[in-house]
Amino acid sequence: MDTVDYSEHVVTPNPGVVEGLDHWQSLPIKQQPHWPDAAAAAAVSAELSTVPPLVFAGEVDMLRERLARVARGESFLLQGGDCAETFVGATADQIRNRVKTILQMAVVLTYGASLPIVKMGRMAGQFAKPRSNDDETRDGVTLPAYRGDIVNGFDFTEDSRTPDPARMLRGYHTAASTLNLIRAFTQGGFADLRMVHSWNKGFAENPANARYEGLAREIDRAVKFMEAAGADFDELKRVEFYASHEGLLMEYERALTRIDSRTGLPYVTSGHFLWIGERTRDVDGAHVDFFSRVRNPIGVKLGPSSTAETVKELSDLLDPDREPGRLTFITRMGAGDVRDKLPPLLKASQELGITPLWVTDPMHGNGITTKTGYKTRRFDDVVDEVKGFFEAHREVGTHPGGIHVELTGDDVTECLGGSQKIDELGLEPRYESLCDPRLNHQQSLELAFLVAEELSHS
Repeated sequence: MDTVDYSEHVVTPNPGVVEGLDHWQSLPIKQQPHWPDAAAAAAVSAELSTVPPLVFAGEVDMLRERLARVARGESFLLQGGDCAETFVGATADQIRNRVKTILQMAVVLTYGASLPIVKMGRMAGQFAKPRSNDDETRDGVTLPAYRGDIVNGFDFTEDSRTPDPARMLRGYHTAASTLNLIRAFTQGGFADLRMVHSWNKGFAENPANARYEGLAREIDRAVKFMEAAGADFDELKRVEFYASHEGLLMEYERALTRIDSRTGLPYVTSGHFLWIGERTRDVDGAHVDFFSRVRNPIGVKLGPSSTAETVKELSDLLDPDREPGRLTFITRMGAGDVRDKLPPLLKASQELGITPLWVTDPMHGNGITTKTGYKTRRFDDVVDEVKGFFEAHREVGTHPGGIHVELTGDDVTECLGGSQKIDELGLEPRYESLCDPRLNHQQSLELAFLVAEELSHS
């Protein structure tokens, strides 16, 4: 769907909203659902415009400062989580396991990089998904494509696949409960450095992961040295943890936009960090226009078709003041293209005098489908794209700012390979993703150790 007529259900602007914030409604827009009841969609949007914010302007400002440090080469970003969150999957156990995995990865990366790690989840809002086609056909029956739980259901029935705007309210409440748990886990002692490191020791002691045992021992000595030197481990029991998702469903994002009472500027309060996908980053489109007018740090996915002109146009629109921390380019080139396609973009940013964050998404450019019909990725391809990302930055002399990974804290079987040696037959037992395949807990930690090795050479 390329355009949507918003004349019948325009979101009422908040009092004092900055001029032009709703200009996006007059522009071409992609990847939006066909709501069967425009009045119901308008009512949900109106209700969402009055609910409490999920995140706060001060937290968003803090993240922008943290990302500015990454852009200057003083930190590294770890961004990970589900391909598409589901409402039924927002359980305490699954949220805890995802947070635990990201914390474990962060400890390893901190040691490898000798830099602070900014920790960010694809969580508490990653409910909408872009699709290649508006419809899906099975056995001669055609229904709307599944666009994520915030729009419709996964079950292939007419009732499930009909877009339902009430799902946006459920998405808000699910995000609120998820954020509540994340804050509890990251501020209540669960994130204690010593505890997280002990989990990693167990991983490295597994004979299948013997190559990482040396690095785990080095980290162990470092932790013991900190204890002996009297480090304040009370401070190391808490971590900053930020929430992010693709800013795709515009009625949801606009309805959750608030004006900061301190500055009079608009913030999207559905998450700290929003990114614009490869399918919706048209420079004359609604998504780029809207997100150019809010104060959140913004990411943009760049695939292999991106050019130096793409970098310039998006930078001019989304970061005209060249503010470090404002703009993140998330590259998804594919293992076979990253070494050729990425360096020209890095050189273009140097020539333009801009300092965006450069982050690798080694997942989306490496998808394959098995003979048995499973969408999957090879762990070796994911690793190879990460290595190519670092090689490109070393070639050009720019800072490799972070990794953006689809992962879960559970022991699913969705990606091939890794130390567990998952093969095509091994995908079937626990293939649980409704959209794209994710690295499981073990594969995520293995990737962290491999990235740590790259960082130690950067």
